[in-house]
Amino acid sequence: MTSVVTSTTLDVRPTSGYTGAEIHGVDLSGSLDAATVAEIRAALMRWEVVFFRDQDITPAQQVAFARLFGTVTPAHPTLPGLDEQPEILVVSDRKARRAAHDAAGVATPASEYEQNNYHCDVTFVPNPPFASILRGLVVPPYGGDTTFSNLVIAYQTLSKPVRDLLDGLHAVHNNSFPVASRMPGNTDVQKKFESTPYASVHPVVRVHPETAERALYVNVNFTREIVGLSRAENSTLLGMLYNHIAQPAFTTRFRWEPNSVAFWDNRSVAHLAPGDLGHLDFDRVMHRVTLTGDMPVGPDGFRSESLAGDAFA
Repeated sequence: MTSVVTSTTLDVRPTSGYTGAEIHGVDLSGSLDAATVAEIRAALMRWEVVFFRDQDITPAQQVAFARLFGTVTPAHPTLPGLDEQPEILVVSDRKARRAAHDAAGVATPASEYEQNNYHCDVTFVPNPPFASILRGLVVPPYGGDTTFSNLVIAYQTLSKPVRDLLDGLHAVHNNSFPVASRMPGNTDVQKKFESTPYASVHPVVRVHPETAERALYVNVNFTREIVGLSRAENSTLLGMLYNHIAQPAFTTRFRWEPNSVAFWDNRSVAHLAPGDLGHLDFDRVMHRVTLTGDMPVGPDGFRSESLAGDAFA
């Protein structure tokens, strides 16, 4: 693996040609100086997602690390956080839930929808999180990897006529649960997720506020329609974009280990939850923290608007 040393203390090792890098030589449990924080942020801007290994940190330490990079949000707009650390959302794939799926006749492995379910977190609010920081607590011995796709490269590799079209389009995102019929063992989470309606209009292409790069900004989970297009046009165009985002060349795949941490720029990278645990007798439990984001702005100057629900902060 190629090693790119960015300082005398941090060792940044890219994990693919476009996306992802592991950072070694830093302990997230303690205080970090401004230079180290700046180097981590620079690696995040360059690689879109960075990974840390062997970080045996407490929930409070995870939140403290996140605060070095911005303002920490509540755990989620509609889902509860940890009692002792309300900024943390527990992301779990439990054996009991999968057993309910199997009892209801849900096919495993993942459906075609789930296999292409790249998304950015919480895009139904007018200011989606700038970043997400996920730590592995209970990790299966195999399976459960997370894949990340670079939305800047996805945009850049489209033809110019398509880019020109997308630069002026806007799309509605909302939190109506998109896979309810496929998740019969998860109705309680579905009800909580939808308990407060959220909807926002975002540019289909957003301009990154720090790098000025353009990134595709649609996802299967929350994007419902492109404003002004017919149903057939939406189906064709969004389907093409979802398939384009999923191209392996844009991605990196992260193999989780206990106490691994993934820190990604939610404005310019999408991630794919694992779909290979349905037939395995393993638990997978993660803690996620998100950082307050800005209002997306498109190449045409359009600034995101709320249709329902408040900003997430």
